[in-house]
Amino acid sequence: MRIAVPVLGVGQVLVWGSSYYLPAVLAKPTADATGWPLSWVIAGLSLGLLVSGIVSPKVGVVIERRGGRPVLTASAFLMGVGLFGLAVAPNLPIYILAWLVLGAAMGCGLYDPAFATLGRLYGGEARAAITSLTLIGGFASTVCWPLSAFLLDRFGWRGTCIIYAALNLLLVLPLYRLGLRAESPKPAAIARRGAASRGHSATAREQAYVPVYVMVALSMTFASIIASLMSVHLLTLLQQSGMALATAVAMGAIVGPCQVGARLIDLMAGRRVHPIWETILSSALVVLGLGLLLFLRREAALPGLILYGSGIGLRSIVRGTLPLALFGPEGYASLMGRLALPMLIGQAAAPSAGAVLLARFGAAGVLTALLVLAMASLVSSVMILLFLGRLGCEHSQ
Repeated sequence: MRIAVPVLGVGQVLVWGSSYYLPAVLAKPTADATGWPLSWVIAGLSLGLLVSGIVSPKVGVVIERRGGRPVLTASAFLMGVGLFGLAVAPNLPIYILAWLVLGAAMGCGLYDPAFATLGRLYGGEARAAITSLTLIGGFASTVCWPLSAFLLDRFGWRGTCIIYAALNLLLVLPLYRLGLRAESPKPAAIARRGAASRGHSATAREQAYVPVYVMVALSMTFASIIASLMSVHLLTLLQQSGMALATAVAMGAIVGPCQVGARLIDLMAGRRVHPIWETILSSALVVLGLGLLLFLRREAALPGLILYGSGIGLRSIVRGTLPLALFGPEGYASLMGRLALPMLIGQAAAPSAGAVLLARFGAAGVLTALLVLAMASLVSSVMILLFLGRLGCEHSQ
């Protein structure tokens, strides 16, 4: 754990920063330099996330059978290839094609595969490792937004992509290859959580937990849509409230430390708290933060972003720890792959949907939609608790 978590942490910072968080800084300069429509430039990320969602269930199965090292190594290679493709793209179709490659890389290399890798390595003891990983990964936007802005100013958007490609190929790929241990393959016929080997009783338990699984998927999907839209449009939302770009970047960078602070608290005290309570708390914090941004706008931007960042920070942890606590370590990697599918599809649609809402209704329309989704995520989280209480009562009878 001493080696795996730092290795994955460095990889997560650079992988998130050079893919998911990249358009927040590069989208408009790319559109301005090339003449391509901004909506299509942003749509590259959406299509990439769609690809990542499509490949995620298969990625989970591969990690379950063979471990995470080969998958994560492949993600770093594909990330380098995709970023180089962006840098040399002569036209919009090639640019979109490069984002499809990046989508496959994200499907193999963002949090869900990393969590699945830790679950495969450490089983039921993976919670502390997952929390530690998100603690490091929370610096992705804080590090990479200013870094991207610096590189953009010095080398242009194409040069920035080439530098990020080199970092993935020359730093992240060797780190994954050398820093993660190889694992013994599991039989190909293994089923999630061993249900097939345990017979009818396991199948009955699976059926009893279907409502819980559905609520987990809904709560996480709503939260992922919010995070995706905010990651791409946060700076624009802040600028529409009257902030200058430099101020908006500084305010937006606050989200990262708030995520890290919430994760640090979880690392110190989280073992004593079931992840379902952290799920509810994270949803409530996001509701409060978005409410302040919507109703008080610029005057409450700082406390709103602090609450939002803290909620999103906790959410990143429970994205990995809640399924582990509810469904157990057996078949965890495959489960994470299936849960990632709706989350990543939602994330794929969010940036483009946010651009449409911004164009038609402005920042207020976007924040209203986000607040509704945050409330739906909170309701879904509470429903998980209610279903668990009901199942506990039934099992005790």
